Amino acid sequence: MSIHHLYRPFLRFFRRRRMLLFAETFAVDSRTRILDIGGDPFNWSLLSEAEPRIVYANVYTRPGRQDWIIGDGRRLPFPSGSFDIAYSNSVIEHLGDLGNQEAFARECQRVGVRYYVQTPNRRFFVEPHLITPFIHWLPRRWQCRLLRNFTVWGLVTRPDRQACKQLLDEVHLLDEQDMRRLFPEAQIWRERFLGFTKSLIAAKG
Repeated sequence: MSIHHLYRPFLRFFRRRRMLLFAETFAVDSRTRILDIGGDPFNWSLLSEAEPRIVYANVYTRPGRQDWIIGDGRRLPFPSGSFDIAYSNSVIEHLGDLGNQEAFARECQRVGVRYYVQTPNRRFFVEPHLITPFIHWLPRRWQCRLLRNFTVWGLVTRPDRQACKQLLDEVHLLDEQDMRRLFPEAQIWRERFLGFTKSLIAAKG
């Protein structure tokens, strides 16, 4: 079984609800120009109520798509204010360190007249990439030892030591204080589950 088969029902539930709130709050319609930074068409397939004009910027190719460009979210190839909305869902936490996240946040705020940036909350008790509670609060050296045999991700994917290290190097979760510092002009929305803040969204509408 692929780890993505486990993710998919949760993604569909939370992202459908999230996309509806986004479209309503930002009054998205067919004239709205959106840059989706690091995303793909999945989220937008959940939003049948509106069909905005979307450009995808990602680090891999998608042959045959005219709306897709290869782009680094830390250095986007667009003039300032090129899009009505800069949009990003569950990307900023994958940039490895705070310096990269700061560069990414600046670009979101630069290219979009408005912006919407979502990320999992580090204070939530489940680490979403590992589908495992509490492990992300442990010291890194403990996480390295536990990833393979004591997380859902590890039991499904059976990663070697290098893959475990690569994941830990890549994922740097943020909390509400971090998001307020990275996006000082934004409202910070809290997406809740079981009474706890599961995700954080920096929104400037």
